[in-house]
Parts: sequence; C-alpha cells; structure tokens
Amino acid sequence: MTSPADPGRHETPPAGADPAPAHPETIYEMVGGHEAFVQLTALFYEGVAADPPLRDLYPEQDLGPAEDRLRMFLEQFFGGPKTYSETRGHPRLRMRHVDFAVTPAQRDRWLHHMTAAMDRMGFPAEADQMMRAYFERAAHFMVNTLEDDAPPLHESAPPPPVHPAPRRPRLSVRRVQE
Repeated sequence: MTSPADPGRHETPPAGADPAPAHPETIYEMVGGHEAFVQLTALFYEGVAADPPLRDLYPEQDLGPAEDRLRMFLEQFFGGPKTYSETRGHPRLRMRHVDFAVTPAQRDRWLHHMTAAMDRMGFPAEADQMMRAYFERAAHFMVNTLEDDAPPLHESAPPPPVHPAPRRPRLSVRRVQE
C-alpha cells in the first residue's frame, strides 16, 4: 500500500488485512476449480446428447471420453492443471477437429448448449463474461464448412493433395562497384 504522504513509500497492511495475492486469481479458481468444470461439461453434454444434428459430430457412442477431453481442455485453458497437454499433447484445437465438417448451424447449436450450461452454473460475472467471450470466438474459429449438408470429411473422399505454392525466383543483391 502506498503512503499518501510519500507515493514511493509502501506501508505494511494493517493487521488482519489480506495481503495482495502473489498472482492474480485464474478463471479456473474464480469459478470453483475442477468440480465446476466437471459440472459445466456434464451440463453441456446433456444438451449435446439430446441434439441429433450436433450429436452426429461425435463418432464415439459414449460421450464420456469427449466430455473428459473438453473438461481437461477447459481447465487448462482457464488456468487450471495442464492435464490435457500432459495426456494428449498440444491442444491444436482446429487441427483436432479438421475431420469433422463444422458448419455455422452446428456452431450455433454448440454455442446454444454451452450458453445454457453456463446459464445454469451461475459463475461470477467477470469469469462468466470472459468464458462466454472465449466460447464465442472459439466456436466461430472452428467453422470449416459453410454448407450445412456437407458430410464430415471422414465420410467423404480424401481431401485433394496440397501443392506447395510456386517458388518465386530469388533476387540477388549485387554490390555496386564504385
């Protein structure tokens, strides 16, 4: 705490006052840690399970493994343990979903279920706003197909080969003799 008489001088906080935290509280901590993310992902996947067009994006019959992966990812992203990276490697969010045709309609359904789960959680306003903003950005980022009836890539023909861009000729710099 800075002294009003000398702005450069720091006073000791009064007895019983909480000192400033060594690090700012993470969203993970603000919302209640592991148990909050267990509940959030369970609520989200309840919605997914009851939504056939969105459910069809998940190849596994049991949504439990997908629920665990999302929980670990969200915990890590919002400042919790690094379990996701330790068990699955770098998140590479878009790469991990490239085999699935994610349309704007599916994005909207995903956001609907995540928003409904967030509404039921009642997180503190600051954390809630930051989480919703992230979900909105991430959902838009995941769209990779604009046609709502496009099949997922894993059910269609293999994607065409990627050809490298043609190389431009190298420009050489010559020294001018004086």
